Amino acid sequence: MNVISTQNAPAAIGPYSQALDLGDLVFVSGQIPVDPATGAMPADVRDQARQSLANLKAILAAAGLGMADVVKTVVFLADLNDFAAVNEVYAEAFAQPFPARSCVQVAGIPKGAKVEIECIARRP
Repeated sequence: MNVISTQNAPAAIGPYSQALDLGDLVFVSGQIPVDPATGAMPADVRDQARQSLANLKAILAAAGLGMADVVKTVVFLADLNDFAAVNEVYAEAFAQPFPARSCVQVAGIPKGAKVEIECIARRP
């Protein structure tokens, strides 16, 4: 098992890894919409979704993978009323065949974010 870490995504804010590479599978921890260069978080939920997905993409790149290698995602929303807006942005990040996905509303997301996204990717 190898730890994946990149400065192109926010550092872990707790005792966890950005991702773990198990050879065939890479498990990427949930990414909140923090810009790794500035530490800022956009206000709009669409922009938050774009940043969370950009963070996932950066971690996957550090593992030598891309968004096309993602087989499963979990989207956490602070407000399920944001589902349609996040879904629009999500659809821009992935192509068919789309990964399997779960989307749930949660009581809270770190740093007051509106969205957090995690994924599992596979090596071709």
